[in-house]
Parts: sequence; C-alpha cells; structure tokens
Amino acid sequence: MNAPATHTAALLDSTHGKPKLLVVDDQPINIQLLVQAFAEDYQVFMATSGEQALAVCQSNPPDLVLLDVLMPGMDGFAVCRQLKAQESTSHIPIIFVTARPDAGQETHGLGLGAVDFISKPVNPAVVRARVHTHLTLKFQSDLLKKLVLLDGLSGVFNRRYFDQQLATEWARAARSGLSLSLVLLDVDHFGAYNERHGHQAGDDCLRLIAVTLKAVLRRPADVVARFGGEEFACLLPDTSHEDALALAQEMERRVRQLKLPRGGADGSDVVSVSVGLGTRVSPHSGQAGDLLALATQQLQQAKHSGRGQVRYASLNTAPMPL
Repeated sequence: MNAPATHTAALLDSTHGKPKLLVVDDQPINIQLLVQAFAEDYQVFMATSGEQALAVCQSNPPDLVLLDVLMPGMDGFAVCRQLKAQESTSHIPIIFVTARPDAGQETHGLGLGAVDFISKPVNPAVVRARVHTHLTLKFQSDLLKKLVLLDGLSGVFNRRYFDQQLATEWARAARSGLSLSLVLLDVDHFGAYNERHGHQAGDDCLRLIAVTLKAVLRRPADVVARFGGEEFACLLPDTSHEDALALAQEMERRVRQLKLPRGGADGSDVVSVSVGLGTRVSPHSGQAGDLLALATQQLQQAKHSGRGQVRYASLNTAPMPL
C-alpha cells in the first residue's frame, strides 16, 4: 500500500475497511483507467450514468465520488445537485472530471458543492493525490463529528447518535425493502453490583461490556450505543431476524463468559445481561418507534422471565419464546 493510502486508512475506524470510491463516466475506457489507479488500495464501484450513480449512492454510499461532467441524459452537475440536496448523501465529497475544463464550468461545479476539478486525460499520480487529500479531510471531519457523538464512559456511541441512526436506517430499510434489527441489552442487577463492588468497578464493568459487544459486531454499518444507565443498544441494518438472533445470543453468552463476579451468596454468580430483539421485516409501513417499542417489550419479558436470556419478535408477529 502506498504512503498516502496508508495515512488515509489510519484515520478510519478499524472496522471501516478500505475507503470506497464511486467512479461515474459513460465511457468504459475512462472508468477502466481510474479503476486501475485505485483498485489496490480502495473499494472501487462504477456507474455509467447519472441515474445509476444516484442509485449506488443511496444503496451503498461511497466515501468519495469521481464524477464525469459531460454525460448523456443526466449530466454530472445534475447528479451533484441531487446528491447535495439529500441529507443522506450531502456529506460525500465530489471531484468532477472533465475533458473540457474552463473557469465558468469550474466555478459552477464548486458552487454546487464539489471539492475539486480534474482535467482529462487524467494523470493517475495526480488523481490519486487529489483523492487522498480530500479523503483525509473527510475522515478528519468524520472523526471530529464522531467524538461529539461518543459516550464518555463506555467509548461507544451515545443515545443521541443512536436516535439519529435509528431514524436513518429505518428510512433506508423502508426504501430498500431490507430488514432492520434492533437489540436492547440491560445489565442484570447492576445497582446491586455497584453497591457491592463500588462505582469505579461498575464503570469498569460497563466499559468491558461495551468492548465485548463491539467485538461481536464486525460490520461497519452495525452500531453499538449506550442507551442509558446500564442499557446498551445494537442497531443491525440489513440483518435478518435469524442472523440478529444469533448475534443477540452470542452477546449474552460473551458477557457471561467475562465471569465478572456479581457476588451471590455462594460467590458463583457472574454478571449477565437481559436481551430484547426486534426486527422490521418488509413490508412494514409503521415508524421507527415501533421497532424500539418492540425491542423494549422483549427486553422487559426477558427481565421478568428470570433475566440472563434473550427474548425476540418481529413486527406484526407474535413474540417467539425460547
């Protein structure tokens, strides 16, 4: 991996993987040249029309778009305008690539929100350097935004970020028809744990559980957040009910395997979690709050049924006891 790409990758969270680039051009030979320039260090996606580019950005948002200006039908300016008008894609940096550069065209593109212009025929070294620069700026900005949305104690996302992502992922699932799962976890008898071991030990317990939950979830889109107090939430986009159940059961098992002594009468009790899982299966025309209410209901059932277990259900279906 070359030095610029290595530096850029260092700004990413370890679960992010290679940066994603979308190359948009109606000429296959131009796409091929850019793919060759970036294939080693980046995930490169391709689109040959403006409409296809918009669809890719909605279904699998890239970290940066290399966008041809002159295309039949929807040109690059129209694509840029639509991407910047939508909240879900407005943050994606756009670099225009054009065979007919002029000051007016460049001024217009920058006014629409593009970050740079590159002239054809492209120089691979130059275009790699430009992409590196703008990705570095984007990832630094993303990191600063992320720090504001992290829980100071546990190091995972906070409730504010979770609420934002739940609304975003619900809307995406509604558009795509894909499933969306939500796991809520509550640390059993945490008040008693604090009283017996002290609040510092309680804080350490929450940090260790947060790390454990993150280790179970490996996909970049999966979100672990501190929901409040001793509660955590895991948002799982495009995750079926069956797969989400397997993850929820693995979380419960992993926390128990930490063997944090809760301090029972015989000293054998360990810290456990009660888990509620809810899944939105397509089609469902409700609201994001319906999924949160379902997961909360299942969590309460897990607590009332003896704690240290998983309860689960899908929207519009009856609860399914283990």
